[in-house]
Amino acid sequence: MCRQTRRAHGKISKKRVKIHPHTVTAKYATHTPYSPQPGVHTHFPQPGDDGYDDAPSFEDFGSFLEETSDRKQLKESRRWPLTLFGPRDRDKDNKPQAARGGDGSEGGGKAAKGPGRGVGEQLASFGEASVSASRLTWVGLLVAALAHGCLIVLTRLASERYSLGPLFLLLARSVVQLLSVAAPLYRGENPFGPEGYRLRLLCYGIAYSLSLCCAYASLTFISPGNATTAWRLATTCLSATLAFLLLEERLGLADGITLAAGLCGLGLVLLPTADESNSDSPTDPVVFWKGAFGWSLAALAGLWMALALVGYRSMKERVGVGTALFTVSWTGCLLAPASLALLQEGWTWPVSAPAWGLVLGLVACSVAAFLGMTHALTRLHPALVSASQSLEIPVAMLLHLAVLLLTPTAPEVVGNVMVILSVGWLVAMKLLPSRGGGRCQREEYEEILDSPIK
Repeated sequence: MCRQTRRAHGKISKKRVKIHPHTVTAKYATHTPYSPQPGVHTHFPQPGDDGYDDAPSFEDFGSFLEETSDRKQLKESRRWPLTLFGPRDRDKDNKPQAARGGDGSEGGGKAAKGPGRGVGEQLASFGEASVSASRLTWVGLLVAALAHGCLIVLTRLASERYSLGPLFLLLARSVVQLLSVAAPLYRGENPFGPEGYRLRLLCYGIAYSLSLCCAYASLTFISPGNATTAWRLATTCLSATLAFLLLEERLGLADGITLAAGLCGLGLVLLPTADESNSDSPTDPVVFWKGAFGWSLAALAGLWMALALVGYRSMKERVGVGTALFTVSWTGCLLAPASLALLQEGWTWPVSAPAWGLVLGLVACSVAAFLGMTHALTRLHPALVSASQSLEIPVAMLLHLAVLLLTPTAPEVVGNVMVILSVGWLVAMKLLPSRGGGRCQREEYEEILDSPIK
């Protein structure tokens, strides 16, 4: 509606906005004719008016929201009183300094803004900050995929050269990762989660640990390559389905096509070799059922992992990455011995320095992979996070070729190339948006600013 049309009407509908440090309310009032009320500011600077460039920028508005939002109050209220590093005393000491620094920063911000800083520069800075955060997220995901690929090779080396069972390795990494309790304690948080989220956090830890137990147990019955590939394929498919059913988060058309291409690549990796498909010898029923049980465990591991990813995605605002790692660690310490007793797997301790170094390297890779994946869940769809970790299969193939001299088959090579291309295309779509899309969004924003309806 243009200004002339609105002035031609006898009644003019005005929007009164009341801003409170904790609430924002809006009331619509009708005046015939309109008469400004005393003490009510009804004019906002428009593009071209004096003082328009001095309006608060995106950065100022974001800091205002951070200081006055309910989210900060909730974050402050969930601090655990029994802290070991005394964050509350540290906060009290820093408050006077923050107040003095705030006065200086306010003047410095205005001086930095200046009359030449307009909407275009503010939009550019806002977009650069968003792209920078996205790049950091995807770099963390790629590092996590590399760590997962190293995990596959290290687990196989420990099993073949030092006779260390997969479930024992899982128990060892869970025990060492208990040291992650220092992260929530340092931040002044309860390591068992904030009130109201502890049951959900417990379910998340159980689901994640059950997934690891099923995946590591499947290595006893089927080959490590097949177990890992089936686990990743099931996780990606089920995380997309569960995120839609439980969180109502949908994938875009381009993302869905890219994920489908990556899943086809994983399917090619799972194709049986010529020796397995052309064998005419009768199959031993015990061997057949052991293989079927191993495949079932790999699929079940994918289901539990998808539930864990979706579960953390639903509480990402209240549960930190350190708290999640500690939860997975202590639940793993309980479930891994139970799995050892249930499957009657042998218990073998490392007896040499290289074996202990291998275990510590496995723990370091598992921590890096967990941190990269869990941080990415705060920004990305669970299916995209799982699909990006499919890159662990090509990494493991290259490491097997370099360390164990295992030559891949032709379907494995083609499938791994498809996985690499799909993940690369996915990263390119997320980090290299089209220029037309950004220009269209800016034009829409400028239309809102120029609109007479405020």
